[in-house]
Amino acid sequence: MNDERQGDGPREDVLTYVYAVCRPLTAPLAADLTGVGGVPPHQIAHAGLVALVGPVPERDFAEAALRAHLEDLDWLSDTARAHQRAIDALTAVTCPLPLRLATVFRDDDGVRAMLEEGAERFHRVLERIDGRVEWGVKVHMDPVTSDEPSAAAPAKPASGRDYLRSRRTQRTAQDERWQVAEGFARRLHDALARQADDSRLHAPQNQSLSRAPGRNILNAAYLVPRADSEEFVELVDRTKDDEDEVHGLRVELTGPWAAYSFTGDDGADTGSAGTADGKNRA
Repeated sequence: MNDERQGDGPREDVLTYVYAVCRPLTAPLAADLTGVGGVPPHQIAHAGLVALVGPVPERDFAEAALRAHLEDLDWLSDTARAHQRAIDALTAVTCPLPLRLATVFRDDDGVRAMLEEGAERFHRVLERIDGRVEWGVKVHMDPVTSDEPSAAAPAKPASGRDYLRSRRTQRTAQDERWQVAEGFARRLHDALARQADDSRLHAPQNQSLSRAPGRNILNAAYLVPRADSEEFVELVDRTKDDEDEVHGLRVELTGPWAAYSFTGDDGADTGSAGTADGKNRA
């Protein structure tokens, strides 16, 4: 990889960045699509599969350099946006199996070896997600605000016994509020799961990491046929009418996405990251 361009001096060493694996495309990608580093991605076809890839500089994506970059939030954010841009463009024309952020191989031959070794698994997963997209649904419960009756400042207790009684009443009201909210989330999930081909319940989001206000009660993904997506969205919209049963309840719908939550075998992560040597990381 240390070839020299005539009259241009040494060529910078590059690695091959892999965005996703899919079946051969029947429609072209957007002509103005760019990926990581602003470089248009291209396709590598092998074993009846296609990998969407692009060149990236080794100085940024070799293992040691990548570890350092992952501590740089600006770099990480820019790379993640470019990665997602390529996945979104691919999702518009097919149902891809996305790989992890910063999956890189030494060269295109390393990508072909990955496709060869994983062909059976890739074909199996692509068959399962064919014609389907992922929708995400979250339910958040906002904290009690000062304008709610249960949060109104109580009169100064006349005695310690009155104080304890007031505290118990407040705790009971809060517990009942959470129970009603959790019941709503369970019913919503059951209804949406019946409309989907598959579903996944993820761990609730950590508020300090997501920065979303309130407590996350439901964090779920649903695998839905493209043809049924409009009906699925309408179902979510109809259930939002029930939010009034609990003050401060919010339903959030995101998508359609590539089927990130449904590309593993029995919960395993199919989209494993690769090293610059073209070997999959554990």
